[in-house]
Amino acid sequence: MAAETIDEVLRAPLVIEYPFRRTTGPVIGAFFTAVREGRLLGIKAADGSVICPPQEYDPVSSEPLTELVPVGDTGEVVTWTWVNEAREGQPFDRPFAWALVRLDGADTPMLHALDVASPDDVSVGQRVRVVWAEERTGLITDFHFAPDTENSEASS
Repeated sequence: MAAETIDEVLRAPLVIEYPFRRTTGPVIGAFFTAVREGRLLGIKAADGSVICPPQEYDPVSSEPLTELVPVGDTGEVVTWTWVNEAREGQPFDRPFAWALVRLDGADTPMLHALDVASPDDVSVGQRVRVVWAEERTGLITDFHFAPDTENSEASS
């Protein structure tokens, strides 16, 4: 039997949608509520360490976590990388650094944007501080980091 050729391509419209909204839950919701209020929270892990940003379950024991604790608005750069050309949707429209920052009172670092003019202006161990947006809505974009010029002179 000879193979037939098919001249017509079958098509079916496909619409991918997610017609629901996920709630942030009691832990992440509390974190973002605090951000809207100009505060940062971590959560106490089973071993007593503080995780920031908070998460719902202990990374070692998988136990639910519920004890939210305040953390500082200053911290230390653990590591960083430089962005020469900012892309659409990034926090700045100019070069900047992404940094892992361990906030005072937290044992884990948080990844966030660090506003510096050049790679020469950032280093591991550098003290940084939170810079809050004038209008906050409870999103991670309600703040970024900048060098902590007040405390960096005291620690030098």
